[in-house]
Amino acid sequence: MNRIDRISAILIQLQSRRVVKAADIAERFNISLRTVYRDVRTLEEAGIPLIGEAGIGYSIMDGYRLPPVMFTREEATAFLTAEKFVEKLTDTSTTAHHKSAMYKVRAILKTAEKDLLENMDGNIEVFKGHRQLNKLADNDHIQTILNSIAKKNILSIEYFAHHSQENTHREVEPVGILFLESNWHLIAYCRLRNDYRNFRVDRIQQLWVTDKTFTSQHPTLKDYIVQTAKEKHLETVVIKVERAIYSHLSNQKYYSGFVSEKEIGDLIEMTFLTTSLEGFARWYMMFGDKAEIIQPNSLKERVKFIAAAITQKIDHTFSLLT
Repeated sequence: MNRIDRISAILIQLQSRRVVKAADIAERFNISLRTVYRDVRTLEEAGIPLIGEAGIGYSIMDGYRLPPVMFTREEATAFLTAEKFVEKLTDTSTTAHHKSAMYKVRAILKTAEKDLLENMDGNIEVFKGHRQLNKLADNDHIQTILNSIAKKNILSIEYFAHHSQENTHREVEPVGILFLESNWHLIAYCRLRNDYRNFRVDRIQQLWVTDKTFTSQHPTLKDYIVQTAKEKHLETVVIKVERAIYSHLSNQKYYSGFVSEKEIGDLIEMTFLTTSLEGFARWYMMFGDKAEIIQPNSLKERVKFIAAAITQKIDHTFSLLT
């Protein structure tokens, strides 16, 4: 990416949030903090009213408005792809809100990009996996939960506990939602159990937003996941995958404990949390010639052992045939 494009992208990033940290900009574009400061200074010299504080970040002065952002063809196609996922993997309310937002996105596209989306619409499809339940589309819990998180409203839920096969009533303080193993989950502090609990959204029979709010400072969803991983003795796995093979991993990565990813040049660095290095090693070998294990070393050793065993069997079979 050349400097002009990067500075334009930084400006868009600054518009996307109230405060943006210099470190976040540096990580996104793989540049030094010194380069970030120089690019921000360029924006200030161009007349963009930026406010910056050491250790806090940058923000654009209230009241300043920029012309509408134009999307590239690739970005427009990404929106269309996301729309397909939202339609199949979320509830009816979220789908409706996303469709409304997409109308606004399409409204500011150039004619060529509008035609592109029309033509591409029939070439992208998402199908539900056999493990996904159809019950999710029948409720509107996701948007209600998200609004309650933002407003710190206590939720009252009727929940079907799978382990006891019983319906229970809970009052919970919502922390976040996540999509895991083909289902949406509500992470919340349960006032009945006085502890954090994981509620599968499709098992919430009824949900009400109470007029009570909570003031407790809960961990972020990311911090909760990391802490849970430690408690469950999950192993952190980091691999780098060639871009050419990345698209073929698709939903398989979620079954292997996918957590996050970031682009590093022509590679995609992916982070996983897994309970079984053995299972991960065997999945990794499906595309291992196009990837590299960063950590842990124990995974490298296991893959080497399995590969050696396969090679030995092949050599033995070949020797019998010849």
